[in-house]
Amino acid sequence: MTSAPFGRLVTAMVTPMTPDGELDPAGTRRVVDHLLSTGHDGIVVNGTTGEAPTLTSAESIEMVEWVSAAAGERATIVAGVGSNDTRHAVEMARLAANAGADALLVMTPYYNRPTQAGVLAHCRAIADATDLPVLLYDIPGRTGIPFASETLIALAQHPQIRGVKDAKGDLWAATHVMDRTDLQWFSGADELNLAHLAHGATGIVSVVGHVAGRRYAQMIAAIDAGDLSSAQRIHRELVPIVDALMTTSQGAIMAKAALVELGVIEHATVRLPYVESPPEHLDILRKALAVTDLA
Repeated sequence: MTSAPFGRLVTAMVTPMTPDGELDPAGTRRVVDHLLSTGHDGIVVNGTTGEAPTLTSAESIEMVEWVSAAAGERATIVAGVGSNDTRHAVEMARLAANAGADALLVMTPYYNRPTQAGVLAHCRAIADATDLPVLLYDIPGRTGIPFASETLIALAQHPQIRGVKDAKGDLWAATHVMDRTDLQWFSGADELNLAHLAHGATGIVSVVGHVAGRRYAQMIAAIDAGDLSSAQRIHRELVPIVDALMTTSQGAIMAKAALVELGVIEHATVRLPYVESPPEHLDILRKALAVTDLA
């Protein structure tokens, strides 16, 4: 599995916390070691699954420092610097670069819903702020606006903008952009990992990778080898755990609960407005872990 500027098997990492809601450096190191021992060559820090909206700027940079130190040269560290304030995003990009990030994750500005011309200017300003490669994050269900295909094609002309994490789920639009650019494509929705890889994606940015990294590494290798039937088998075998993590409540909540079940972290603490999994959700998770081959 050949690494790309962002890695190929990438997980959007949870932010481990102590029972009182503070950042947990020891838990962070354990999660990094767990991800790297299960096939990952990239980690996203301060993404959606990392509860980035509830972290202070200082905490976000602290997480980049901790994860970069723990990973060393073993993985690409992609730092989320999303903001609906371009000046803040530019500042965070520079701070993340200084803290050891290898790449940046940039989304469309949420809530204020700029025009596509504003999206272009926003992303170009962030990309101009450092010499790090930029992975655009297309997740209109959370930001309120998508990257239009023509916007992605225009942004692809910027030398630092190198890829797209696609959580929009429009496979045909993705094909159009991949056909007209050299942007590296990443599935940003675990239920569509196989579909995106079969359409020519470089890799995945996963939530379920917290528990199924080895299986996703096998899926990527199978696609590389032209073995679609093996990739399809893995995709189907992972249905229970994908459903448990991605459709029960929220990926960040369920991923932390799963890491506790696996003994990787001690606490499934999340910050409000998230709340920890109730017993009925934990029951779904435990049943999925029991029936899913994660080796």
